[in-house]
Amino acid sequence: MNHMPNSPEARDIAYHFHSYTNAIAHAEIGPMIIEKGDGIYVFDNQGTKYIEAMAGLWSAALGFSEERLIKAASDQMRELPFYHNFTHKSHSKAIDLAEKLISIAPVPMSKVFFTNSGSEANDTVLKMIWYRSNALGKPEKKKIISRIRGYHGVTLASGSLTGLPYNHKSFDMPIDRILHTTCPHYWREGETGESEEEFATRCANDLEAMILEEGPETIAAFFAEPVMGAGGVVVPPKTYWEKIQPVLDKYDVLLVADEVICGFGRTGSMFGTETFGMNPDVMVMSKQITSSYAPFSAIMINERFYEPIAEESGRIGVLGHGYTGAGHPVGAAVALENLAIIEERDLVQQTRENGVQFLKGLRALADHPNVGEVRGVGMIAGLELVTNKEEKLAGETPGQMGLAANKALLEEGVIIRNIMDTVAFCPPLIIESSQVRDLLNGVEAMLGKIEKAFPAA
Repeated sequence: MNHMPNSPEARDIAYHFHSYTNAIAHAEIGPMIIEKGDGIYVFDNQGTKYIEAMAGLWSAALGFSEERLIKAASDQMRELPFYHNFTHKSHSKAIDLAEKLISIAPVPMSKVFFTNSGSEANDTVLKMIWYRSNALGKPEKKKIISRIRGYHGVTLASGSLTGLPYNHKSFDMPIDRILHTTCPHYWREGETGESEEEFATRCANDLEAMILEEGPETIAAFFAEPVMGAGGVVVPPKTYWEKIQPVLDKYDVLLVADEVICGFGRTGSMFGTETFGMNPDVMVMSKQITSSYAPFSAIMINERFYEPIAEESGRIGVLGHGYTGAGHPVGAAVALENLAIIEERDLVQQTRENGVQFLKGLRALADHPNVGEVRGVGMIAGLELVTNKEEKLAGETPGQMGLAANKALLEEGVIIRNIMDTVAFCPPLIIESSQVRDLLNGVEAMLGKIEKAFPAA
């Protein structure tokens, strides 16, 4: 695609190296440039308006123009634009936020450690797990289990926890001591004649078999998202967590709940941990903690997790880990205001109500010849496209239908993310009922175009 010299598109191609992008293809097609936000909508540099049905990157809970968050950031910039939490230093916003997070934790938690992104947070948790095992005199208890198609970030450690091939290829990942167990996607992974509950039992049995094969004395923790996001919006099968948790308890394996996408109302509860009855030792939070108005993340840990680490730092003399921007006062101020708005406007309840409407509307499309499965909870959903329902097959090339759906929805004024051939939805929590209808109308129009391009077998 030709772009005018010195246009924003041409300059982007010339100077900007993009995340999660085919660099060679980008040099040909260039970027879509978003210039403005208003509520659940964004506008490109041509003035075209879109429903941002992914909340950016699963993250802008309050949309793209919340004045209270802007004011919170501005006020904090004037008062204290930066300070750190190294060497016994602190500031009031970090203290207030840590206290607030502990107060709303769905299970008993002890301390909050601040980081800057979900990837950094999960990387930090893994380091702390190893530190803790050494503190307990169990240097062999270092292996971590996550799940195929799980997503936990992109650093060397968190990217290794992630169970997706494109996060590993050519990066020499995953690193040692990271294992991946069964993906809990019943529609895709369930066997013929196997009920959802039986599949959940098999997932738990697979996990236990892996622990026993590796040696329980070597397994330190299990990382899991309440709902898998970037792996295709996978909701766990019925009875999954009530069967997984006893396996972890039996072999003294920590549970790390990656709430980066699910936290702060997304699943219809304040945390996905509540929605699915999980009992984690660690909870990892980012994205919606500030509605992504400021980069920010946090780790909540229980006393069982914290105490050996604290004692080891006393023995060594320091916990040799931290980030310059961790607990940044501007981010902490935005997070506090963001949480206040979520509570004041009862957005968790609104998400439950609008989520019912949205999922009901999507499921009404399940009989369409190109819809393989609709899955979701709260205000997060996936619609998987197929050309053959019985065989669960999509286009000739994996991801081909998903890309076509992405393009068709852009034409309808809707931004989504296609994950291979799954159309993922994660709109801002502030979406209203009439806007849900607009979004569903866009999906229906997209399916009409897909049906013509990909006739069902």
